[in-house]
Amino acid sequence: MAIIKAPPPAAATAAAPQPALLVSSALHLMTHYSAQASRDGACLKLASVIERHMKALAGHAELDPVLRATCQLLAEQWAAVVDRAMPPPARRSLFGRLVAR
Repeated sequence: MAIIKAPPPAAATAAAPQPALLVSSALHLMTHYSAQASRDGACLKLASVIERHMKALAGHAELDPVLRATCQLLAEQWAAVVDRAMPPPARRSLFGRLVAR
């Protein structure tokens, strides 16, 4: 009796996400970011996820070089958005700095 193995799921065999899926999800996230920013203000989490998607697309070998360069520039711009949205570090008092030494 032969044992037949089922093929692994497509997601397990794919080394990297398909570029079209990444582009689609990045556009979706940017739309939500825009809608939420006009309503509630900028969302740090969404901006961070968009930045990661752009970085992933910039490093994707299957993409056209022009599109990869554009995604690299967008990743840098979204990184700046994330940096601006980060709360400033809390200033410690003089006593706190002296005690920390």
